[in-house]
Amino acid sequence: MSGLGKDAREPWFAVRRELSPKRATVLTVISFALPLLIWSAVSYLPFLWHPDVQLQLSAHRKDVATVYVAGDRVSKGFFPEFQSAVRKQNEELKEQLASEDPLDGASESSVRRANKKVLRHLAPLLIKNRWLKDDQNTDDEAIYHAWGEIASGENTLKRPALSEENIAIVQENWKAMSAIAPNYDSDLFISVPLFSLVPQGKASNPDYLPAPDRVLMTGVKIFNIPAEGGRPSMIQRVGHSLQIVFGGFLLAALVGVPIGVVCGTYPFFSRLIEPFTDFFRYMPAPTFSTLLVAIFLANDAPKIALVFIGTFFQLVLVVSNTTRRLDMPLLEAAQTLGASQRQLLAKVVVPGILPSLYDDLRILLGWAWTWLVIAELVGVKSGLTEFIETQGRFRNFDLVFPVIILIGLIGFFTDQILSLVKGLVFPYTDDGPKASSHPIVKTVLFIPRLIKRLISKSQPDAA
Repeated sequence: MSGLGKDAREPWFAVRRELSPKRATVLTVISFALPLLIWSAVSYLPFLWHPDVQLQLSAHRKDVATVYVAGDRVSKGFFPEFQSAVRKQNEELKEQLASEDPLDGASESSVRRANKKVLRHLAPLLIKNRWLKDDQNTDDEAIYHAWGEIASGENTLKRPALSEENIAIVQENWKAMSAIAPNYDSDLFISVPLFSLVPQGKASNPDYLPAPDRVLMTGVKIFNIPAEGGRPSMIQRVGHSLQIVFGGFLLAALVGVPIGVVCGTYPFFSRLIEPFTDFFRYMPAPTFSTLLVAIFLANDAPKIALVFIGTFFQLVLVVSNTTRRLDMPLLEAAQTLGASQRQLLAKVVVPGILPSLYDDLRILLGWAWTWLVIAELVGVKSGLTEFIETQGRFRNFDLVFPVIILIGLIGFFTDQILSLVKGLVFPYTDDGPKASSHPIVKTVLFIPRLIKRLISKSQPDAA
């Protein structure tokens, strides 16, 4: 209790004073939960911003060429107009059926085809209510029987439900359909025009801001799609994107770190290399994409090269600045002990900057991730970016969001793992105690001790 009381008395806002671990954890959770709550509120709360209506049930209109299907979004201003047009169409059909020519000069086969479209309008609601499977949207026989169950009241659609107006239309149409054939027969399907169901919908965000549950469901779905017909699976796309990012970054680090260390150590190299490097880093890397394709052809090489160019010049300057910040007393003490220039570099400078250099590379790896999308559009589109670009072109943003979030998660967890590893590799830094007390590290270190203990216990028994 005393610990809790002390934590409660500590101020939340204090200049350059660390928060307690408990408060730090709470704020970390809130930092992720708050954007998700705002996104969910905008998506689900009915009194907030919903400029569109997502169709749950659609219909064909004779007076326009545009065809809307369930799942499409229309503006709130257009939706009542859409409903009114279908109601007017039904009123005209009622007058037509009472006339001497119910078919209005149309052939029975064309009317039958139109009636099958009306029949299938109910399929999206049946699938949503789990009456049908996802692949049964054209199973006319199953849909036909569902019309009969709804018309008779034997079964009721609930989520989403049919409006009273549409239930009445279903009953009216079923009278006409069942009078011809109580069981579905494609050849004997009714050839007298059926009334169209009136469109139904729910308040919705625009298609570029899908709801979280839809993003989650589609995200799970796309990871279950296998590779086929030359099209890679999502796992293969992830692997390809990782190859591009880490390939370009590791090349940049391999070349840039030694140059940066030398520049930070020797003013001669600093004056020779850094001015041009500082100038070149302002040149946008994508401007070299055409040149890179000409040099490396159109596969993965120009993509890796683009990440390299986008990261290398920043890396040299950051590493040289980190090297320059090494405490001078360390160098002076080594010189006093008679260290040569080579020994100063190898025994003092490099070991002295390693923890800071590690942090620099972590930050620059995040910089490399920002070049992924542009790099994968160079030459032949590939990886996660090719999927984002293709689905975005068709406005399938419920498929785009999971991939964008996935890229962020990969980068975030990579950084967290590297942060944890730093405390193990450099236990003498401030991150050392945090890493050794981390639950994951404790678990990993406990496993070898447990195995050793079990082996030692089993040896006497074996003897």
